[in-house]
Amino acid sequence: QVQLVESGGGSVQVGGSLRLSCTASKYTSITNWMGWFRQGPGKEREGVAVIYRDSGTPYYADSVKGRFTISQDNAESTVYLQMNNLKPEDTAMYYCVADWRGGNWPFGDFGYWGQGTQVTVSS
Repeated sequence: QVQLVESGGGSVQVGGSLRLSCTASKYTSITNWMGWFRQGPGKEREGVAVIYRDSGTPYYADSVKGRFTISQDNAESTVYLQMNNLKPEDTAMYYCVADWRGGNWPFGDFGYWGQGTQVTVSS
């Protein structure tokens, strides 16, 4: 069973930056995609960014393109989400996900989910 542990959330002002980290146990068991979803207050859960383990190919939600960057460190079994120029609408619980099993981006069915880390952006 893969376990995902997130860190790096917090509170920041508009225009600020945060970096989220997600470390996976049994990392080599994740054979396809790994990344981040989020759910804001009163909003549907949505994909933010994912990365394909072998090639490093990323997908981003349109709302974060140009501001967020996903990366991976295979030696550390970790995926990162660098978030710059944060906006109030980025306020959400951010969940690490792994193993994309179906559905279309930016939604989809992922097999593994972390507990989440809160990001709050204030003006």
